[in-house]
Amino acid sequence: MNKSKLTLLLAALCLSGAAAAQESPWLVRVRVLQLEPANKSDPVGGAGASDRLHVSNKTIPDVDVSYFFTPHWAAELVLTYPQKHRVTLDGADIGSFKHLPPTLTAQYHFLPGAQINPYLGAGVNYTLISKVDLLGGAASLEHDSVGLALQAGFDVAIDKRWSFNVDVKKMQIRSDVIIAGASASRVKVDPLLFGVGLGYRF
Repeated sequence: MNKSKLTLLLAALCLSGAAAAQESPWLVRVRVLQLEPANKSDPVGGAGASDRLHVSNKTIPDVDVSYFFTPHWAAELVLTYPQKHRVTLDGADIGSFKHLPPTLTAQYHFLPGAQINPYLGAGVNYTLISKVDLLGGAASLEHDSVGLALQAGFDVAIDKRWSFNVDVKKMQIRSDVIIAGASASRVKVDPLLFGVGLGYRF
């Protein structure tokens, strides 16, 4: 084998090895989240003070799947299962509801390959509201909510595949409270979510 053919062969082997060594575009994280609603609401029935309706805080699990289009840009889909929240009016328990808020964000990762890689994200959440039991069935909520989602966080590399993650999201979740077929109040749940967890890069 002449020198030029040997050089081409070695270059092809190096390129093949580099391609095989590239990271997979898929990253899966499992987190524990602390969900803290904003608890903003209009006066009930147009009378009295604002912000009398409160939705309970909640600690929940979530799983998110990210796909990296480039080392800097990724899309993240956040999934969980329906979460039950208690609702109070002036501090008195008036019932509960469940919500399921799948969220899709686009992320920019500032330092791909670094041990600490911060990111920012923005996107949308589609929240399904179900199992509403308020005021003994006298009140209900809208069955869905579409809103914005903002995100900031960072990954800390543990090794080539595993990472530790810290994540904060602000989500826009809003619903009308319906009594006797009419809107009695507008509730801005708009939760802040603090999350910590582990990620695995395939």
